[in-house]
Amino acid sequence: MSRSNYNDECDGWELIRWRGAVASAINGARGQQMLRELAEALDAMPQKRLIVESLISDGEVCAMGCLGRRRGIDMSEIDPYDPETVAKVFGIAPALAREIACINDDWGYHNTPEERWGIVRRWVSENLHGIRPETPPLSA
Repeated sequence: MSRSNYNDECDGWELIRWRGAVASAINGARGQQMLRELAEALDAMPQKRLIVESLISDGEVCAMGCLGRRRGIDMSEIDPYDPETVAKVFGIAPALAREIACINDDWGYHNTPEERWGIVRRWVSENLHGIRPETPPLSA
């Protein structure tokens, strides 16, 4: 099972409501602030690479782990498969925590860690309002 807990059984009105919750979380003040911080954290990474299925492992991080490291959050006791807890720790809506896990893990699962970084960074940039940080190419 994916960290996002997404499955193929969500359709019709349930899917419409869910996508609305994700859009609301992304477009809200908390979501936009978090995306700005995430863009800065991703850009500041010395090695632009992201792991899957964990917030942090052997010094490497996923997208939310990158933000957690920047914020000084101890992620050692956070279950990366519990999006409710991840959302609470990071101060975002659970829908946004699930969406970011999906982008990081599912969209880039078969990609290299460097390609995964590019996928996540592009998604972050595409969802920021106003002045957007430079969007990197998908392949560096």
